[in-house]
Amino acid sequence: MSQRIYVGNLPYEARESEVEELFSEHGEVISVALPTDRETGRARGFGFVEMPDEDATKAISALDGTTFQGRRLNVDAAPPRGRGGGGGGF
Repeated sequence: MSQRIYVGNLPYEARESEVEELFSEHGEVISVALPTDRETGRARGFGFVEMPDEDATKAISALDGTTFQGRRLNVDAAPPRGRGGGGGGF
């Protein structure tokens, strides 16, 4: 099984390859996604990394609160997909 990791406070200039390199020091990286703003095309300052469960746990512990390109990262397990956004479930 794999786990998605939320990576917050990323520098806007960060590239997927750089984030992949950072996380690969702690295990296998399955994928990296850095969302961009629809209107400006600019990075939004956060992203998601997918890793096998055991590697994800190690990466979260090792990288949360560390500095990457001058910014202090917030690294945590991402909530399951489909659980975001508004609206009540009546």
